[in-house]
Amino acid sequence: MNGGLSLAVEQTFQAQLAWYSEFDEAPSKAMEHHWPGVPNLGDITKIDWSQVPPVDIIDGGSPCQDLSAAGRRAGMTEGTRSNLWVNMREAIAQLQPKYVVWENVRGAYSATATSEEDKHAADCWMEQCQGCVGDGPSRRNLTALGRVLGDLHDLGYDCQWRGVRAADIGAPHGRFRVFVLATRRETA
Repeated sequence: MNGGLSLAVEQTFQAQLAWYSEFDEAPSKAMEHHWPGVPNLGDITKIDWSQVPPVDIIDGGSPCQDLSAAGRRAGMTEGTRSNLWVNMREAIAQLQPKYVVWENVRGAYSATATSEEDKHAADCWMEQCQGCVGDGPSRRNLTALGRVLGDLHDLGYDCQWRGVRAADIGAPHGRFRVFVLATRRETA
């Protein structure tokens, strides 16, 4: 079901969906069916977040095709569908909700990613290569999950994350998902 994450967020937080962002016709129809009258802001890449009513919770997930083992594994990098995270991050930065819920496939643990700092890699003396973290033999590539967690931290959020199989909650299949719950740090 389109909107499954939003439905879970509504039930868990006793919240109500205020708006959503969807540009494809079929998912838009499904969302309209489940949430009639709730505004669809359309293409997330074209939204002016300064004009959007603030909310207490933002939920969503980047398209998984570039992270999934069943997909291209192109990662969360410039030009990939999974990099729509950049637009969700912009919404979070602008609206500063109390909570953020992000969901994706198991591949988020291992798919490569680049960060905003990577755009300035030529000027960066801290990391040896674009998308790398650490030194020497312990050096690893930044992962999609690592990027999401790092971006949320930089935006002022503390995060918890868990991997859950659908079978763990009674479904007849093992479909694994990663969930991040981010809570805005209070400032003095």
